[in-house]
Amino acid sequence: MAGFRDFIVRGNVVDLAVGVIIGAAFGGVVDSLTKDVITPIIGMVGGQPDFSAIKAGPIGIGAFINAIVSFLIKAAVIYFFVVKPFAALIARLNPAPAAAPARACPYCISNIPEKATRCPQCTSELKPARA
Repeated sequence: MAGFRDFIVRGNVVDLAVGVIIGAAFGGVVDSLTKDVITPIIGMVGGQPDFSAIKAGPIGIGAFINAIVSFLIKAAVIYFFVVKPFAALIARLNPAPAAAPARACPYCISNIPEKATRCPQCTSELKPARA
């Protein structure tokens, strides 16, 4: 029983549970945004956005088209309102480290670290860089 308790209170399990719950709640928000805001705007611009009346015999092609349109709208909302801003925030909080000073190898013209005494490309011995 102690092993099960340790498994449940481990950080990864709790983080996963919170992520699933928040994801489900966020899914409801995105569904509402899609159904109640974006789809009516598409309807105002391009006519009725409901394709469910399109059928090929007993096959409901229109419902499938509705599902595809809904998926694309949800994917766009997630990308533009969650993924892109989050990536920008992470890039802002964790700037890329500055590149180490480099110089060109006089033999093979490849870029090497400034303090290198041997080229990793052509293995030529190099004079130390001036200090």
